[in-house]
Amino acid sequence: MKARDLALQGALAAVALVAAYLVWQRTPSGAPGDVTVVELPARALDRVRFEDEARFVELFRDAQDRDLLWVRLGYKPARPLPPEAMASDADGGTQAGDGGTAVAQGPEATGSTPPPPPRDLRANEVAQKLFPRFAPLRATRSLGVLDAKKLEEVGLTTSQRKLTLTLGGKAESYTLASTTGGWGTPYLRRESDGQVFLLGPALLPDLENASSRLVDRRMHLFDLGDFDAVVITSGGVSRSFTASGKAPNPVALAPEESPDKPDEFTRNWHDRVWRLVPLDLLGRDELPAGGEPTESFRVEYKRGGKALGTLTVARAMDGFFARTEHTSGWVRLPAGVDPLAAEVARVTTPVSSAGGP
Repeated sequence: MKARDLALQGALAAVALVAAYLVWQRTPSGAPGDVTVVELPARALDRVRFEDEARFVELFRDAQDRDLLWVRLGYKPARPLPPEAMASDADGGTQAGDGGTAVAQGPEATGSTPPPPPRDLRANEVAQKLFPRFAPLRATRSLGVLDAKKLEEVGLTTSQRKLTLTLGGKAESYTLASTTGGWGTPYLRRESDGQVFLLGPALLPDLENASSRLVDRRMHLFDLGDFDAVVITSGGVSRSFTASGKAPNPVALAPEESPDKPDEFTRNWHDRVWRLVPLDLLGRDELPAGGEPTESFRVEYKRGGKALGTLTVARAMDGFFARTEHTSGWVRLPAGVDPLAAEVARVTTPVSSAGGP
């Protein structure tokens, strides 16, 4: 009898432990945890779009290579001004200092001209890591369907901020709370059923600041010294150099015809070329103002006789631009390229042809 009682008590204790474990594992509704908003796997995700009242950002897969990501940056057409604002503008508007509020000017504010075309830019490693975090999409809390008063409190009533996920060709849209409270409380409402979720604070800021956080601004994927030969071309004249050394030490360049005589002038010139940093990135297939720029010089990099990449510097109507094997298209260069363009003739001219050093 005593053994039977002990066995019964042991069985009841085991059942209680299992029940306690199941309760502990379960995430209660409305409590912090790992709540699934979108269940589909990352491979099914085609596009992530974030937008507010003025602009939009899209992360999307390349049509030919699904492992390659692009960032699309664009502006939305401006909403028409209210009648009272248009009447005020027709009467001369409210100027600064007359007691009124100045109306912002520009295509995004007035709608006087259409917004510029969106730019497609190569996504960087941050974007590559961010993209799969949207499928499956997780939230820290599920708040269920909220009434109108609660929706207004969390900033979801009049917000124009949207998140749209395209999975397997089907788009699912969400409303994001306004930024009144900052990114600390990123509430999200699923438009298909009205369910509200609280996202983690680290998911959306990269989309909000996509131009600085998600765009690949590198000119090359190889580093200084990963090449052993350089060919510099300008005005139809080319000159080849052997390269030796590796960063952070200086990389010496010697004329191919005199490999034992490093050219200090060319090394200094190339160092300045290598340090060129894009000031602005144009989108894929986008041309600078005035059309196709005119090539000023070109630098080709090789290793073991095989091409690694090419930098082309060209002059446009409003300055110098460059493109490489890695950039999405043309990139605007900062001021100071004129000396490089002027000195390239000396770089491509052999010493014997120039009449000596």
